[in-house]
Amino acid sequence: MRKIRTRFAPSPSGYLHVGGARTALFNWLYAQHTQGSFILRIEDTDQARSTDESVRAIFEGLEWLGIQWDEGPFYQSQRSEIYAEHIDKLISTGNAYYCTCTPDEIEAMREKARAKGEKPRYDGTCRNKELGPQTGAVVRFKAPQSANTILDDVVKGSIVFANNELDDFVIRRSDGMPTYNLAVVVDDVTMNINTVLRGDDHVMNTPKQILIYQALGHELPVFAHVPMVLGDDRTRLSKRHGATSVTAYRDMGLLPDAFVNYLARLGWSYGDQEFFTRQELIEKFTLERIGKSAGIFDPVKMQALNADHIQAAAPEVIAPHVKPFLQESGYNTDDETYLKALIPTLQPRSKTLREMAEQAHFYYRPELEYDEKAVKKFLKPAIVEPLKALKENLSSLTSFDEKKLETVFVNLMEKFEIKLGKIAQPVRVALTGTSVSPGIFEIIAVLGKKKVLQRLEKAIELIQAR
Repeated sequence: MRKIRTRFAPSPSGYLHVGGARTALFNWLYAQHTQGSFILRIEDTDQARSTDESVRAIFEGLEWLGIQWDEGPFYQSQRSEIYAEHIDKLISTGNAYYCTCTPDEIEAMREKARAKGEKPRYDGTCRNKELGPQTGAVVRFKAPQSANTILDDVVKGSIVFANNELDDFVIRRSDGMPTYNLAVVVDDVTMNINTVLRGDDHVMNTPKQILIYQALGHELPVFAHVPMVLGDDRTRLSKRHGATSVTAYRDMGLLPDAFVNYLARLGWSYGDQEFFTRQELIEKFTLERIGKSAGIFDPVKMQALNADHIQAAAPEVIAPHVKPFLQESGYNTDDETYLKALIPTLQPRSKTLREMAEQAHFYYRPELEYDEKAVKKFLKPAIVEPLKALKENLSSLTSFDEKKLETVFVNLMEKFEIKLGKIAQPVRVALTGTSVSPGIFEIIAVLGKKKVLQRLEKAIELIQAR
């Protein structure tokens, strides 16, 4: 059985967007599933639109998603000799020819066809002239004028294209640059790509590419054209739907595994299962499970899935991804043990990593910022003595495990004849500055003795100074 070789071939004219990221993901998952190879190719022949910044953005997006390529990146701009070699082969075998028709002459041909009610096209003026290379000439593919070209697509089934609907399309421009259809086939042929998985906006290019494969005497790859990703109004996904670069979702606070999970479910399914680990996606991904309907991008559903992944992830998985958000606020996150200890206390109430970082402020602030309403409601003179007693009892503990903390609070409640809520909320405000936070015992255990005692003392002083 041949080894599967897939590829992702973005044009570096912008950031890696949702549709492109999904294409990359599907190719990577299929290569992983089959123990094949995933190749990265940068289609940068359009020098006017291609930028180094876009190339870096593509790499950054793929790296954040955890999509690693096995070979590449290869750049089309560095492969001109390879394209020239294959174009020469097509000319020498009679499958391509030089054309010297001017743009004005070609437009006149198209107008003439329109006037007759025919499809506007090049009329083949130079088809049989056997012209040689010359300045300003293009090279055209000599397309068959009868029969059909058939695309057997894993997703869309069999699609038949009448060859008489195709004109002799250009494969090399007058400036010497190959066109997309020529370059992509030569790349796939020379890189031994045998599975072409891409968006269905490429379907109409495929008959031309099939003809080039056949003219080069090369076996066709498996084609799988995936329906587009649409917004909730069923139009092509754009910024007005909230769609931005992949790294923007990183900056919103999504876990890469959650975003990968969500992308995979945009056009692929495995029964009713919604939540997938990365390994589960690799194990279960097949081309046959790609749907025929467009994937609908739903930011609310994406965020809910992200919350599920945050809750399911181990602290050591979350830590490197939440760090940048904490560092944005100027916090020192060098203490990995401290960071991994506080994460479980925030996971149940965090939909995004940004939310988690915002809720973690009290763990890092050297000086607490008190919520005035919480202070007025809970830090009253009557609670000073219980807080002093708590401070004294905690200072004598050698460790802050839950059982010992529970004993301290039970004894406190008995001594002052108060219920847990009457002491827990004031302590919460004293330790966090607010009345809403993770569990008291969790907070005390994470903050540690030094910080807890300092914050209790400050709360006592605050009450006494009012």
